[in-house]
Formats: sequence, structure tokens, C-alpha cells
Amino acid sequence: MNKIPESHQDLLQDEKRAFVFLSTLMADGSPQVTPVWFNTDGEYFLINSAQGRVKDRNMRARPVVTLCVQDPTDPYRYLQVRGHVVEINETGADAHIDALAGKYTGVFKYQHHQPGIKRFIYKILPEKIDAHG
Repeated sequence: MNKIPESHQDLLQDEKRAFVFLSTLMADGSPQVTPVWFNTDGEYFLINSAQGRVKDRNMRARPVVTLCVQDPTDPYRYLQVRGHVVEINETGADAHIDALAGKYTGVFKYQHHQPGIKRFIYKILPEKIDAHG
């Protein structure tokens, strides 16, 4: 992710365990914000959610999103990322949520798996990035 300034690259590293505040748009145009786990593949932000949740429905219907990655040790240091969901994929989603659980909890198995619930990976292309702090 070469658009992220060097000064804020650490926010993307697993060791930092920074959360992303994901903003999606409701059908009436109002914002909906959820703190979520994330990682990157070097080009895209990757988040994970279950089918049917509000953020899932919003991103499918209106794929424009804003992400705010806040430094867990300094709330005034953050990245604001505007972009689009360019892909939603079920393949590998269970393994992805297990990897995110490892990053954020230290246990590489998501503790809230539920039978019959489909999980998806949302690939977000950053289009505008602002670094603060």
C-alpha cells in the first residue's frame, strides 16, 4: 500500500492491532459506523463479516466506504481512507476470520463461528488517504 505515508505504515502492521472504524451508507443515505478487525494484502484493505449484517447489506448495495484506522496508543493519530468495495468473496473467509482473531486476540480460531452462517471477505480499494497526527 504505497499510498499510505511511511509515518503511518505501522498502523497496518499486525503488532499494532489497530481497529478500523468502517463507515457505510444506509438506504436513506445516513452513515452507519462499525469498529472492525482488518488486515491488508499490500494493495487492499480486507475486512470480514457475516452475510446479512447491516454492513454486509450496505456494502453490497452501496460499495462506497470510509475507513478510519486509529492508533490504539494515540487517538489523535489516524488514517482516514475513502474507497470502494471492489470484491466480496466467500472463498477463504473462514480462514481469514481465524487469522484476524489471531491478530486481535492471540487465538487463531474465531470463537464465534456459527453453523450455517456464511462469512465473506470485503476487498476495499483505497482511493483517497489522509494521515493525521
